Amino acid sequence: MRIFHIQNTSVTESAALGALTAGGPLAQGYLWVACAREEFETQLAQIQAMLLAQGGNALLDLHISDLLNQQLPSHYDFTSQYDLLVFRRLAAASSAISGTSADGTRVTAKGGPPILRRIDTSPVGFAVFDRVLLTVHPADCAAREAYAARLLQAASAESRAAGTRLPASPADLMLRIVNQMVDGYLALRRELTHQFDHWQAELLNPKTRFNNWSRVLDARLALHQLDEICEEQRTSIQDWIEAIKTWPDAKDRTEAREQELLQVRSRDVLEHIERVVHHVRRLEQSAETAVQMHFNAQSHRTNEIMRTLTALTAIFLPLNLIAGIFGMNFEFIPLLHIQNGFWWAMGGMAVISVGLALFFWRKRYIARADH
Repeated sequence: MRIFHIQNTSVTESAALGALTAGGPLAQGYLWVACAREEFETQLAQIQAMLLAQGGNALLDLHISDLLNQQLPSHYDFTSQYDLLVFRRLAAASSAISGTSADGTRVTAKGGPPILRRIDTSPVGFAVFDRVLLTVHPADCAAREAYAARLLQAASAESRAAGTRLPASPADLMLRIVNQMVDGYLALRRELTHQFDHWQAELLNPKTRFNNWSRVLDARLALHQLDEICEEQRTSIQDWIEAIKTWPDAKDRTEAREQELLQVRSRDVLEHIERVVHHVRRLEQSAETAVQMHFNAQSHRTNEIMRTLTALTAIFLPLNLIAGIFGMNFEFIPLLHIQNGFWWAMGGMAVISVGLALFFWRKRYIARADH
């Protein structure tokens, strides 16, 4: 568990959860309590006591179940005291072979190219109070560690001199973490696109025989699941944006500006999610197109082969007719008893075959296909 006390110009980290319970509400700033799912379950009583002391209210039992559920889809809910957002991440899994993360969470995308098998879709829970942000992560959540390091760096003197601003509220901090989680998938976009391009080239290569259709089905199912997850993410953020619009009017200009910045940042997160949705759907369409192009190419090759075989059959058909005529069991057949009859027949057959071959060549019935 990592606990951060965030103020206007400073960030301090502490692991003393009991001190926050006994010390009463903070005079300034707010708290970010980031814990793994196992820690949240084992220390639930202490966390509830801390939320009562700092946030004025504890989590409802239903929301606790949501935060502990490892298969819950992305969604948004709220009470009069706090907001709850469950957001499924799209991150690289720590165990690509087994398809599970460090805390035993099932990795949804298991098939297709290796990059799809490494995408972990474990949920991350956010409970947003006025003075506390509680986040429940998987045990191997790199997004928590990455943003914690970024937060501590932003509080340094050099970052403040460069104009770096700390999150102004728990809601602002939540949106920044969600935005980093979404951008984490965007960082995988180049590798995912590269692997799909390589896979499509393998499908369309005329010199190879592609038989691993189970991989095609796994990839299509995995991309379809990613599309559903992204749609759930977009719906949850849209619900959050609509909830912000129902907040009470700001008391002063500073609070009004903070609410406006929250709406802008929320729309920015939504735009990033839509980019992910667009990319996933484009990959899904590319996979479907590659399959169709593969079968079209195979059909085209079959037609080319059948056309060549038909032309060759048409060339030899009159030759078979001539050979059949001279093979009839009659006593008197023209050219049969002539000394040069054999060579006359062979010459005629050669002229017919060459003439038909030239005719079919000009008609492009016999031509080498360009691959």
